[in-house]
Amino acid sequence: MLRHSFTNEVKTLTELRHSNIVRLHGFCLHKRSMFLIYEYMERGSLFCVLSNDTEAVDLNWSKRINVIKGIANALSYMHHDCTPSIVHRDVTTTNILLNSKLEPFLADFGTAKLLDSDSSNRTMIAGTYGYIAPECAYTMIITEKCDVYSYGVVALEILVGRHPQELLSLFSLSPSSSSTAQDIMLAHILDKRLATPTNCVVVRDIVLVATIALACINANPKCRPSMKHVSQQLLARKGLLAKPFTDISLGQLIIPDKVFMDAEIDQNGTSEIQS
Repeated sequence: MLRHSFTNEVKTLTELRHSNIVRLHGFCLHKRSMFLIYEYMERGSLFCVLSNDTEAVDLNWSKRINVIKGIANALSYMHHDCTPSIVHRDVTTTNILLNSKLEPFLADFGTAKLLDSDSSNRTMIAGTYGYIAPECAYTMIITEKCDVYSYGVVALEILVGRHPQELLSLFSLSPSSSSTAQDIMLAHILDKRLATPTNCVVVRDIVLVATIALACINANPKCRPSMKHVSQQLLARKGLLAKPFTDISLGQLIIPDKVFMDAEIDQNGTSEIQS
């Protein structure tokens, strides 16, 4: 199994070329040892940075938004610009590496899978507990929407500063099914180690990220946006917020399920998320 994971990672990474995907410089495959040679990432994993109070403060709101955008771009590339599409299957803060400038790079492609339209995409469950899309447990079918769910968890984790298990439990059925969400203020769940954001651009980005993240963790995979849509929304310019940041609740950020039903609704990424 270890050897298969190793060769799978080498094969996948030799095909990928993206500014937010870790670069493989070489490898050794021998009966006595196996190792990969990656570009050195000075700050280590995103998980380690968020777990360290000092380093977490270095990762300010602007840098956190850039991390969220970078990983969205990487996944959009894998899902929509590669033929066949590639699903990572283990998108977590541990598998996101940061360089000296705190720029993100998606890593660990040992469980990645090519989506072949001519064969079954049913497979053994893989990934990290707390990030795996709920449908994987009972369908065993891998789609791009599995990565979308994991991405939503990671985006929330970056905003909150720790794994958002309580929020995932709250929205485990469907975001729209929870009346409690109306009572949870977005400003109250943000990482307390950072000062409350006041810059209007940063505030708008945080609201947009939270809106997208909640859509990504929808229990119904058909109601999740595509990573192409997510990437385009994060890059689009937005206007002013309709209300003060401190008055925005999670419930107000929930997008109706019908917006993303059957992802084909927005193949060109032309619709906009309103916040």
